[in-house]
Amino acid sequence: MTVNILMPALSPTMTEGKLSKWHKGEGDSISTGDIIAEIETDKATMELEAVDDGVMGKIVVLEGTEGVAVNALIAVLLEEGENPSAAESAASFAEIRAPESTEVPLIKPPIIGQVRPIPQAGSIDKGSRIFASPLAKRLAIDAGIELSSITGSGPHGRIVKSDVEAAKIIGKKTVSTAPASPIVASALPVTLGTGGSYTETPNSGIRKIIAERLTASSRDIPSYTVTVDCEIDQLLAMRLELNNRSPEGSGAYKISVNDFIIRAIALTMCKVPGVNTSWTEAAILQYADVDISVAVSTPDGLITPIIRKADQKGLAEISIEMKGLALRARDNKLMPEEFQGGGFTISNLGMYGVKEFSSIINPPQSCIMSVGAGEQRPAVINGALGIATMMSCTLTSDHRTVDGALSARFLQAFKSMVEDPLTMLL
Repeated sequence: MTVNILMPALSPTMTEGKLSKWHKGEGDSISTGDIIAEIETDKATMELEAVDDGVMGKIVVLEGTEGVAVNALIAVLLEEGENPSAAESAASFAEIRAPESTEVPLIKPPIIGQVRPIPQAGSIDKGSRIFASPLAKRLAIDAGIELSSITGSGPHGRIVKSDVEAAKIIGKKTVSTAPASPIVASALPVTLGTGGSYTETPNSGIRKIIAERLTASSRDIPSYTVTVDCEIDQLLAMRLELNNRSPEGSGAYKISVNDFIIRAIALTMCKVPGVNTSWTEAAILQYADVDISVAVSTPDGLITPIIRKADQKGLAEISIEMKGLALRARDNKLMPEEFQGGGFTISNLGMYGVKEFSSIINPPQSCIMSVGAGEQRPAVINGALGIATMMSCTLTSDHRTVDGALSARFLQAFKSMVEDPLTMLL
């Protein structure tokens, strides 16, 4: 009996994804637990494991295909000894039918190994087949855009979500008295300052979601910033002493300044819990757990893995866990529970020599801390001018949940803890 392999929902917000890579080909034997494919979500690249034994009978969706809807058929698994023709029969049910009122004809995935020529925009007559993802079709219907007027940028000319969104931006909508003008979504008009050549790099799913979320944050959240300078000479001395005590082997650790920052913020959040909140139209949500997101740079953009219940973890445990999360983030191997959620974010650019900066809030959180470099500066020490290692930290807050006085109390408590790091060990 055939088993349908469907596009999984790898996060609560996932509606579609990209089938990045197949690890198994047609005819390959598969055992439960085998990694059969890699799926790129709006957050990261995840591995798809087999849940049944069998033989890969047919691959319905080619690797590299974007805009594959959740629960869409992507492959067919056969039982050992089952006739391969059964896979063809099962795959035929992947044919997608649009609502009759839209007058969009039947859409059938291309046959594996067959290259479908990219249609010329505006050349598709009513009644011919149009290759488009289910989400792209729905968006086109809502926007009143004729699919035949769009040239797809997906594999084999398939119309995907970004093509429809580009068409909406250009404003080329169907007009009942005249045919729609051709739209080439992948070639939006660009005015270059130099008039020279350029290279296009397609936006990854992560990059798209970063753009969407941070644009909404910058537009919709009434944010403000407050900055405090912390003297960290005692912290650096304690860091050196603790690292010198690190054991060898699997229990070894190397505590960073950022690990101290995570610990200090976690303990400060316990003292000033009002920053551990989210805004909703009905109520302000106060979180019980202290879950801290930490911005990590990857080739595809920023992602924020989370130290869960950070207030209950020591410096060594935070250090070891953070290194593992950062490594998996850069390899696109994070599990959804490792980056979804969090009540507070830290962004540290100190390693790049940045003195001070402010960040955009990571919704639905209320606060993000921007940490600059520790550097020697003139300072007044015990009433006399001297040199101290100072670090500027800027708190960006959502004024709907965290007012100025609350931000000031938080930074005051945070500064006190950073400048007297022994309090983090009590």
